[in-house]
Amino acid sequence: MIEFRSVGKQFADGTRALADFSLTIPSHSTTVLVGPSGCGKTTLLRSINRMEDPTEGQILIDDHDIARRDPIQLRRSIGYVMQHAGLLPHRRVIDNVATQLRLNGVPKAEARRRSSEMLETVGLGSSLHRKYPSQLSGGQQQRVGVARALVHDPNILLMDEPFSAVDPIVRAELRDELLRLQQELKKTIVFVTHDIEEAFALGDQVVVLKTGGEIAQVGSPVDLLARPAEAFVEEFIGLQQGGRRLRVQDAYGRRIVVDEHGRPAGVLE
Repeated sequence: MIEFRSVGKQFADGTRALADFSLTIPSHSTTVLVGPSGCGKTTLLRSINRMEDPTEGQILIDDHDIARRDPIQLRRSIGYVMQHAGLLPHRRVIDNVATQLRLNGVPKAEARRRSSEMLETVGLGSSLHRKYPSQLSGGQQQRVGVARALVHDPNILLMDEPFSAVDPIVRAELRDELLRLQQELKKTIVFVTHDIEEAFALGDQVVVLKTGGEIAQVGSPVDLLARPAEAFVEEFIGLQQGGRRLRVQDAYGRRIVVDEHGRPAGVLE
């Protein structure tokens, strides 16, 4: 479990990113931080592995204050996936994945064996393991990034808009892959996005943020849709002006779901 207790963050230039932020992130589930640009999503994420240290308050992991932990050791115990994968261009795929294990003292042969297994787990076959990042597609590079974050079996996985740089089809495939992995591995995932569709697709708990890291609402996707806490939430998730208001109509013997403009949104089985 991750707990933020009255966390504040002010940067050296005087900009205040967070003020009195408190939140509990449950274990073995996916919490998505979503909101407009500048609302503090990435600052919150980076504070969990001490890439950013708060100026006020506490962050606890399993009731232990992370401020008392060595930041390098803390980061090596947490998986981290960034927007553009962040792979080392001069190293082969398998060695990119093995980097964290080697830093933790795992022998090279064992690190490569475990890295190969993890690459297979995220859907990358052995024919790709000895290629360089530039020889992979954007989606494949992101899968390598996920494999690298998971190979040392961390309890916590941080994901900072990891799928935003790929096309919509690949993005949907990567979401499905993450859902499959989470069903299998049961990590504590904190996922940052500005895309409410992505938040609803992935989140067990969704945190809607306003400017300054103020929480507008916390709940499941169903909670947010059924009981939005305020007008900001309604607007952000698309309930205002009839957005997301769907109805069913019959066509050619099938039940078609259409939006407020009559455009097809799906089929009921």
